[in-house]
Amino acid sequence: MSWRRIPYLVVLTAATVAFIYPLIWLISASLKPKSQVFDNKLWPEVFQWSNYEKVWQVAPVLRWLFNSVLVGVMAATTVCLSSALVAFGFAYFRFRFRGAIFGLVLATMMLPGAVTMIPVYLIWNKLGFVDTQVPLWAGNLFGSAFYIFLLRQFFLGIPRELFEAARVDGCSYLGMFRRIALPLAKPALIIVFVFELQASWSDLMKPLIYLQTEDYFTMPRGLKQIIDAFALSGEYHWEIALAATVIATVPMILVFAFAQRYILDGIATSAYKG
Repeated sequence: MSWRRIPYLVVLTAATVAFIYPLIWLISASLKPKSQVFDNKLWPEVFQWSNYEKVWQVAPVLRWLFNSVLVGVMAATTVCLSSALVAFGFAYFRFRFRGAIFGLVLATMMLPGAVTMIPVYLIWNKLGFVDTQVPLWAGNLFGSAFYIFLLRQFFLGIPRELFEAARVDGCSYLGMFRRIALPLAKPALIIVFVFELQASWSDLMKPLIYLQTEDYFTMPRGLKQIIDAFALSGEYHWEIALAATVIATVPMILVFAFAQRYILDGIATSAYKG
């Protein structure tokens, strides 16, 4: 091993420890008795596995997990399809002011979410969807500027001759999108799906705004409900809250573990073709 690589390995090791330490602390604290949760020891003196049993007793965690999966899959699926369709239009078609319109789409990324929060709430309230899970994913039917940009860069790398040959064979524009663009853009679509799934899974703001019925809660909203219940009782059981947090974290770790290869390939390919 070259001595020149040692500084890089040291920096990489330090960064890895810095990133993984909070997760290790979380798992360790979730296995401790209440009195030892914040002692900052990574190896518990006493392993209290009953914390995980109590989580299922104090709250309908299984229901919240199901809601999070449902909302996350719906949000990721809708944003993939809508963003891919818009991105394909910008990549394939040549029309007047295409660059200016695409610039306006990208400009929406500069608009803070707080600016549109109240108008969007009023729209959903007028439609009668408040206290339902629809507002948590239906907004993705209109695409996302960032994902549109990402997928457009990928579509631009697909040889145009493939589409022209399909047109000669009588394939429609929608057929080209479905039979050529989508299959070739699989790595980029997986990136979009995983990123949006993670964003929806960890989102607290929308469930906090739109959901009042406990049966509709997602995991982040449910975790807040658990903490609020402890506050009302005047006795905080952080070991239970942390155990619930671990349960909420594990699914996303598994998703990233299984999709890691596709994520790396998709990012590298999109960057190269862009």
